[in-house]
Amino acid sequence: MEKFSGLLPIVLVCVIFYFMLLRPQQKQRKERNAMLGSIKKGDKVITIGGLHGTIMDLTDDRVTLKVNDTSRLVFERSAVNTVVSESEEETASEKK
Repeated sequence: MEKFSGLLPIVLVCVIFYFMLLRPQQKQRKERNAMLGSIKKGDKVITIGGLHGTIMDLTDDRVTLKVNDTSRLVFERSAVNTVVSESEEETASEKK
């Protein structure tokens, strides 16, 4: 038993590291992948660059956003950061 008492702090640090860093990161990645998988045509989104637009077309790895009446931009699907819900839009319009 005395041989393993020196390993106990190392094992404890590894367990703490897993639960404080790795597990939450895995959960966030899973939620993000679910969000990216559920986006559909007509959703209003914000890209990682802060660009707001409406999804006009989707492929497996590309998204075409309508930014205004004349502009359509193509992004990687992973560039979508947030799907804007209707309640968030209403809140933003009330603040104006």
